[in-house]
Amino acid sequence: MKTKIIFFSLTLSLVSFLFAQSQRPKLVVGIVVDQMRFTDLYRYYDFYSTNGFKKLLSEGSNFTYAHYNYELTSTGPGHASIYTGTTPFFHGIIGNDFYDKRNNRMLNCVQDDNSNGVGTTNSNGKKSPVNLLSSTITDELKLFTNKKSKVFSVSIKDRGAIIPAGHMADGAFWYDNKIGKYVTSDYYMNQLTSWVKNYNDKNFVENFLSSDWNLLLNKSFYEINSPDESSYEKDLFKEGKTSFPHSFNNLTNQEKYNAFQFTPFANQTVLELAIEAVKNENLGADEITDFLAISFSTSDLMAHELGNYSYELMDIYLRIDKNISELLTFLDNYVGKGNYILFLTSDHAGIETPAYLKDNKMPVGGIEADRVRDSIKAFAKRNFKSEEIIENFSNRQIFLNYNFIRKANLDLSGVQNEFAQYLRETFYEIQSVFTRDNLETQIASRTSNNTILNGWNPSRSGDIAFNLLPGYLNNFIEKGTTHGSGYNYDTHIPLIFYGWNIPAQTVNKPVYVVDIAATLASLMMINEPNACIGIPVLEIK
Repeated sequence: MKTKIIFFSLTLSLVSFLFAQSQRPKLVVGIVVDQMRFTDLYRYYDFYSTNGFKKLLSEGSNFTYAHYNYELTSTGPGHASIYTGTTPFFHGIIGNDFYDKRNNRMLNCVQDDNSNGVGTTNSNGKKSPVNLLSSTITDELKLFTNKKSKVFSVSIKDRGAIIPAGHMADGAFWYDNKIGKYVTSDYYMNQLTSWVKNYNDKNFVENFLSSDWNLLLNKSFYEINSPDESSYEKDLFKEGKTSFPHSFNNLTNQEKYNAFQFTPFANQTVLELAIEAVKNENLGADEITDFLAISFSTSDLMAHELGNYSYELMDIYLRIDKNISELLTFLDNYVGKGNYILFLTSDHAGIETPAYLKDNKMPVGGIEADRVRDSIKAFAKRNFKSEEIIENFSNRQIFLNYNFIRKANLDLSGVQNEFAQYLRETFYEIQSVFTRDNLETQIASRTSNNTILNGWNPSRSGDIAFNLLPGYLNNFIEKGTTHGSGYNYDTHIPLIFYGWNIPAQTVNKPVYVVDIAATLASLMMINEPNACIGIPVLEIK
């Protein structure tokens, strides 16, 4: 009798657990389109298919005023903020690369010298999420289900794959541009999983680049952009021109591995690997919610080289539209329509092509980082007898040498204020200057009231931080475009939720990137990430 009671209790517990799980989506898919601006949804709207971006816009919840709330706006911090629901103030990813005060060196945001590559022997494999200081929504899902949920992530960029996957992922895979294959690290596994290895064995770089890159549509449709042959663009593929069609015949095999990232074919491989992950890992196959993170990186890489209004970038967006259409069709058939949540956003936006703005008499410029570095070093020699008082200058921040200050019996607050005053008096390009003494009395918030504070981390950031006037860059660039500020052109991004329990609506109230993880946690009825400062922006039906 006692055995029957125990069996009945266990059965009831299992049924209760499965019932609770049925109230959740079977799969969550996160799509980050690197450097996609909100306006890219509408600039090319007439040329998109009915089953890609337009389907998400018409059937999902489209937030038209979604913004980043900090600076520096870049890939590493962006992916971290999406998935942690907080800003660099808490999650610690203050830049793609940042100064490591403990070891007196520059550090890549996903660099891990204690890990080793799997599928590669070079430094591109020595990566992991160890530098991420807070939990992610993917971590919280793992914790909620006692690791029964599966979490996988795929991207061209290492940071675009690693950070969304969180600390507890089953796998994260990224492209190694030195060998032309997808790799991972022993943080996740000791041997490359078979379906990734099989994909690598197809020699996809050689196959994709064996023929020209031609425009998807008739060339006349692309005339809303700058001329195809433009002075604002780099000759990426050594063709002696910047216009279509693009050939890769002048590149060595090694050069092709790197050039591949700048073609829309790279995004296609990310899509294909993501589909392989769903199939081979049975994602969304039962009532326990799984998570798939996808980051399309080529839009960012191409914009940096050719600018926002190139034919190439437009073609990439049209092909991403096709990628999304293919993914939605696959998910509807494999996981089941209405069984998954998909969200789409970007890790940052980007300024209009700076040289184009300059030529059209817009207020733009560059402070020139080396000029600032040389100037503050000269100031240090004049006022403090040595430039050693400056330990590092990077990411618009000055890191002071505390040992030097102590030995010289200087007042740390006074030193901060002297450097801040010098910056203010010397560089007209600077908008605001903050010292550590200012920033340590405050705490990051959900809004964009203080973008420097939100992007500053007490343990990792410098002692003096500044931002620039609107339109001004660290270094002015003559070709391509960039990002990094807290201004609207760098912060306004697309944000769409689609699928399971998501209403069709357009919402134009202010929301922030930190709200994404909070919303997902609310929809899945799990804990939000441990440092989350966002709020849910969707109601559960």
